[in-house]
Amino acid sequence: MSFTLHGIPVSRGIAIGRAYLIAPAALDVDHYLVEPHQVETEVLRFCAAQNAVQHELDTLRAELPADAPGEMSAFLNVHTLILRDVMLAEATVELIRTRRYNAEWALTEQLQLLGRIFDDVEDEYLRERKADIEQVVERVLKALAGSFVPADGLNGDTPEDMIVVAHDIAPADMLQFKKQTFRAFVTDLGGRTSHTAIVARSLGIPAAVGVQQASALIRQHDMIIVDGDQGIVIVDPAPIVLEEYTYRQSEKALEQRKLLRLKFAPAQTVDGTEIHLCANIELPEDADVALEAGAVGVGLFRTEFLFMNRGHQSPDEEQQFAAYRRAIEGMRGHPVTIRTIDVGADKPLDYRDEGRDGYEVPPNPALGLRAIRYSLSEPQMFLTQLRAILRASAFGPIRILIPMLAHAREIDQTLDLIAEAKRQCDIAGQAYDRNIKVGAMIEIPAAAIALPLFLKRLDFLSIGTNDLIQYTLAIDRADNAVAHLYDPLHPAVLHLIALTLREAKKAGMPIAVCGEMAGDPTLTRLLLGMGLTEFSMHPSQVLEVKQEVLRTHIPTVEKLVQDVLAAFEPAEQQAALTRLARC
Repeated sequence: MSFTLHGIPVSRGIAIGRAYLIAPAALDVDHYLVEPHQVETEVLRFCAAQNAVQHELDTLRAELPADAPGEMSAFLNVHTLILRDVMLAEATVELIRTRRYNAEWALTEQLQLLGRIFDDVEDEYLRERKADIEQVVERVLKALAGSFVPADGLNGDTPEDMIVVAHDIAPADMLQFKKQTFRAFVTDLGGRTSHTAIVARSLGIPAAVGVQQASALIRQHDMIIVDGDQGIVIVDPAPIVLEEYTYRQSEKALEQRKLLRLKFAPAQTVDGTEIHLCANIELPEDADVALEAGAVGVGLFRTEFLFMNRGHQSPDEEQQFAAYRRAIEGMRGHPVTIRTIDVGADKPLDYRDEGRDGYEVPPNPALGLRAIRYSLSEPQMFLTQLRAILRASAFGPIRILIPMLAHAREIDQTLDLIAEAKRQCDIAGQAYDRNIKVGAMIEIPAAAIALPLFLKRLDFLSIGTNDLIQYTLAIDRADNAVAHLYDPLHPAVLHLIALTLREAKKAGMPIAVCGEMAGDPTLTRLLLGMGLTEFSMHPSQVLEVKQEVLRTHIPTVEKLVQDVLAAFEPAEQQAALTRLARC
């Protein structure tokens, strides 16, 4: 019987094939107390399982194909860090020794604690890193059980029409699939920024995640269609539906071949306006992916990823400097915009305070001590990062981007600390770009409305549309109950973006958009018509956005965008957007 499942579209395209189910590792483990004289033996058993997983990850890294996406190596590094993280490894050993839990019980107990902490994280990308911890724990549990087999359910004789269906997929297991031929992913869990989604996009493979109960409802070898554009999975499709999707699949393959021709074409509108298409990255290795996609720079380097899963220690200055230098050298002379750490009371850096006397989880972390507020409250940590960025600027063009600024005093305090970091570099005789540019994220409505404060003090701006939408509409993006109200086309949001772009242009200040709106090709003309000339997005989105740029005549869309901004009623706005899309 044919039926359709709905999830989240995370990697575009259409795939048709047979379902191959991967059974998840069972986290329902035995619970028992070990005898006092057996405690150290139990600790050694846990350490042996850790070492077995480490050996497997090292083997995967050594056998990584030369053409593997940069994300895959980065994910292996992340899983290695998690494997040895004190909040996972040392805390598990402590539970074995103090409570005499068996290794499996201690490990899953610690997993539950970390899971609760990550569930409270407001940032979608960081919140979904909980899945990485679960995947590492699954691998250790398999090693403890003596059945350490990556990607259970797969063998070396799978057919070419394989579509992987799973509850969730670890990035390390996805590397095993490089040896297989597969067409798409479907998972019960995950979101737009989950590792499954990121790897699927980097490989150009259709994927739908968050398809609840998919692994329970789909049977082994069922014929399925994965529509990565809509996040739809059709099981046992009718012949007429199969024929329609086969035709659409061939059309999309032709479109992709045409897009590749645009890689080296200059991003220029019909009227000759030059547009800069940059990439967002999380790790230094992502620079290669950005260049391969045709990006002309990095518009956003999310540095908080470097600070995660490190136990009680933040990366020191040398570690940060090496990472920033790798990114700038990887971009081969193209500019790199480094955003200072965007974590705070709601982010994993503070989970190690859990259980500390007087510690309380903030009642509303999205409005708490995060981003620049956190950095200013930890000036030594902030100065360490600033020195590392400054030193890296001696190796190529770098800009410093400050998140979540709202007040004049925050801007002034930040600039004072940057001046202090420069002074410390001078004392140490360390080279840096003395004219390094400093900019601000515009992601709070107050910042957009009080823009003259920013225009007077800073060198450039970047609109973070994700948080700007959240704070303008009072919508918690992490709350499924109100997620449907998260609307980038809400008139208030569009007016704040248009106001910011207009005032920056009037002042002659460079400005970009680095949120999700920048990578949505259906919004490219809207942003161009508002005056945007610098976009920053996931590398996989660059060519589609470039195609829209090449088709746009800015004087024409400018007039139509005014109609969009003048419309407040939904029907009027939709009519104006339709005219804009058809021009």
